[in-house]
Amino acid sequence: MLSRSVGFFFCVLFAGSIAAQSPTQQRIDELQQRIDSTQLSEAGMTAEMEALKLQRIREELQSWVKPELVPGDEMIMHSAMCLVYSEPHEQAKWVAHIITTDVADGRIGRSNDFRPDPKVSTGSAVEADYFIKSKQDDGKYKYDGFGYDRGHLAPSADFRWSATALSESYFYSNMSPQLPVFNRQSWAKVEDMLRSYVDSRGAELAVVTGPVLNANLPKVERGVNKPSIPAYYFKVALDPQNKRAIAFVMPNAKCEYPTEHYTVTIDSVEKLTGIDFFPALDDALEDSLEALRVVKDWVGVKEQQDVAPLDPTSLPRNHFNTVQAALYKGQNERITVCGTVVSTKLSAKGNVFLNLDKAFPNQIFTVTIFKDRKGNFSYAPEKELMGKTICVEGKVSDFNGTPSMVLENEKAVKVLK
Repeated sequence: MLSRSVGFFFCVLFAGSIAAQSPTQQRIDELQQRIDSTQLSEAGMTAEMEALKLQRIREELQSWVKPELVPGDEMIMHSAMCLVYSEPHEQAKWVAHIITTDVADGRIGRSNDFRPDPKVSTGSAVEADYFIKSKQDDGKYKYDGFGYDRGHLAPSADFRWSATALSESYFYSNMSPQLPVFNRQSWAKVEDMLRSYVDSRGAELAVVTGPVLNANLPKVERGVNKPSIPAYYFKVALDPQNKRAIAFVMPNAKCEYPTEHYTVTIDSVEKLTGIDFFPALDDALEDSLEALRVVKDWVGVKEQQDVAPLDPTSLPRNHFNTVQAALYKGQNERITVCGTVVSTKLSAKGNVFLNLDKAFPNQIFTVTIFKDRKGNFSYAPEKELMGKTICVEGKVSDFNGTPSMVLENEKAVKVLK
């Protein structure tokens, strides 16, 4: 019995020694507490930093970015964008925001929390202006769409560094009825182009976007508020650091031409819309910036050599530019296509590729001269034709999705300049 009591005593003593923290464990716990405290402090500082950045954006929107307000305009300020709402058209007249360099590191995904804008005094558009959603017996929803996307004016991706700002981009005051083929393709390319500019140049952009509104626009008749369906949209962008400016006017349709084709001056958008952009700038600076249309300042390195497709009205009869050529793809009809050779390649197999107007990998029309046909040329096409504006005659086929023409000999090529 004695030995059992002694054994029990030692077991209790041993268990107690385990339960008591060793000096090493105490140090581990203390360090963890410091780490937890640091993380809380860092989270607090991060939240404070975001709040300050949003405040700075609002100050700049108010001081110089917003367009001139006219009688009847009621400006609405959100965390990172401001707008004037057009009640007759049930969408914004314009939305202004700033693409900051934080966008490059932003990792916040789409929130898709579409909702009415509580700051629009007359009431903004709503979900039922774009589709009807009804719950089925199985608990799932059935969607009856009206044929238009809820197209962002200030894109949500421009705010992916701030959950607050990104969420507010889903207010219906920032939406406009856009055809899917426009919203998801051409319009998205313009948005990507401006974000890429900010990322590559390390410069912020002041951006104002809106529909071209007039009294004759058709309506989304099935929508509860019947928003207008714009025929065109504009986007103006200004880089105050590098003193650059550009604007776009695009049709609410499938845009056949490259994005650069739709660039215009800010002056021309002012004449089209009646909106005075960046009125707080010095008059001389405003005049010079709003007259700019230097596309090469806004594209990436790979697009520097690209040129606009030729104006079809400048071409002879039965001659087509590189965009029009796509209409004849697979038609088995001989036509003449004209454009500027902006990139060439002599492949390892000896084949020659000439890209007209837009370089690889964004080519819109490719001329191919196979190795066994190079002997029909008295010159090296990949060298002699680079940078020249030419017309080529032949049948247009499809080459990996790109309109292409195979040439047999140099008689099929005419150099314009």
